[in-house]
Amino acid sequence: MCADINVDVLVIGAGPTGLGAAKRLNQIDGPSWLIIDSNEKAGGLASTDVTPEGFLYDVGGHVIFSHYKYFDDCIDEALPKEDDWYEHQRISYVRYKGLWVPYPFQNNISMLPKEDQVTCLEGMIDAALEHRVANTKPKNFDEWIIRQMGDGIANIFMRPYNYKVWAVPTTDMQAEWLGERVAAPNLKLVTKNVVLNKVAGNWGPNATFRFPARDGTGGIWIAVANTLPKEKTRFGKHGEVSKVDAAKKTVKLADGTTIKYEKLVSTMAVDHLVEAMDNKELVSLSKGLYYSSTHVIGVGLRGERPERIGDKCWLYFPEDNAPFYRATIFSNYSPYNQPQADVKLPTIQLGDGSKPKSSDAKEGPYWSIMLEVSQSTKKPVDEANLLRDCIQGLINTEMIKPEDEIVSTYHRKFDHGYPTPALEREGVLKELLPKLQDMDIWSRGRFGSWRYEVGNQDHSFMLGVEAADNIVNGAVELTLNYPDFVNGRKNEERRLVQGTLATKKSSSNGALPTRKA
Repeated sequence: MCADINVDVLVIGAGPTGLGAAKRLNQIDGPSWLIIDSNEKAGGLASTDVTPEGFLYDVGGHVIFSHYKYFDDCIDEALPKEDDWYEHQRISYVRYKGLWVPYPFQNNISMLPKEDQVTCLEGMIDAALEHRVANTKPKNFDEWIIRQMGDGIANIFMRPYNYKVWAVPTTDMQAEWLGERVAAPNLKLVTKNVVLNKVAGNWGPNATFRFPARDGTGGIWIAVANTLPKEKTRFGKHGEVSKVDAAKKTVKLADGTTIKYEKLVSTMAVDHLVEAMDNKELVSLSKGLYYSSTHVIGVGLRGERPERIGDKCWLYFPEDNAPFYRATIFSNYSPYNQPQADVKLPTIQLGDGSKPKSSDAKEGPYWSIMLEVSQSTKKPVDEANLLRDCIQGLINTEMIKPEDEIVSTYHRKFDHGYPTPALEREGVLKELLPKLQDMDIWSRGRFGSWRYEVGNQDHSFMLGVEAADNIVNGAVELTLNYPDFVNGRKNEERRLVQGTLATKKSSSNGALPTRKA
């Protein structure tokens, strides 16, 4: 049977990874290509929802910071105006015993009660004496925590917080994914700050970040998609995959269309991909990959932003007085993330769950909080009452008050939320991804390649770009294969070289300068 569509490269998924692949293929002279997605709009796990009342919520906490000049140039091309963006300095805290401890917690134990300071310092000293000379790698994330920080910080913060995030114990996770994700405390500096009662400075690659002025994070990817030729995109019901036949190199869509390809870039969750392939061997292999689901909860409120909230960006919650592990003051990112003050909305309930005295619609101003809750078989969630429990958690942590007016709520569950860096992960990926590539399938992206350490928006986009270059030119996929290298931000020459790719067409054969780690 003849295919309805024939292309050299088919891209499944219009999230950051798929768009990165399509963007690069569009620059390279030669291969024909098509990008498909079952959603009506681009964005994938970096999309944005809008409530009926006009509050915006991203699929979890997303901000723009970058390890790649190419990525920067592509999104600046899509959103080129100065007023397309807001620049922010990260202001983040950990909620602990009624205190706001500056992030990262392990660098700021000077802010803890004295007895907790002693517990943490004793643990750090023990770790320095016992583990810093270890000549073996830690067997798991928990052992890494103990070696770096000691029992005190592990028990007070790292173990409970990471369980709330990953929905598995830290003993079930490997340590290779960490890189720049977790700050290892400097014992001398921490001790000095404790003695002088000082706070450590900002840490990490997202200490400053930017956020789109309008349409949330999803607006970035819709804008990137709009830079692609419309005739090479199929979204919505005409882009939904029902079957992948690796032997025949065809993809059957839900509307009956058959697409013949030579090479396939799939950003589907790899466990879903192998199910669509009906490959029993690979399905069995993929069972060794673990993930958690993510519930995104939004609460829209009437009133001026309280002083206690101030300019906070995102906040961490290790304790069990709230079901969420992170809260983002989403209204602080952009004044367009919520309705304008002159919009009239009724109050649907007060913070304590009681009914308001009046159901009349009133003007704002408005502000909003976005919450994230993880779920797995090892961390069940009362889904039916989760919104209620989260609002109570906001009261428990003094984020809102019982009398605050709630004008909008939002709750959406994402089945594949976080790809867990489980102990079994590398063994599975080192077998699964090459087997797929031998079939001319490049499985890439947050869940396509299942590596959380290169799962940010910039990483995900470049996974697609580098997959396209590998397909066409045989170029090395740095992000997939050398995550520590790309996260190190040490190679400015590499960033500058990549930056030229977004503004210039490549040579006729599409060859790119590459550099191995």
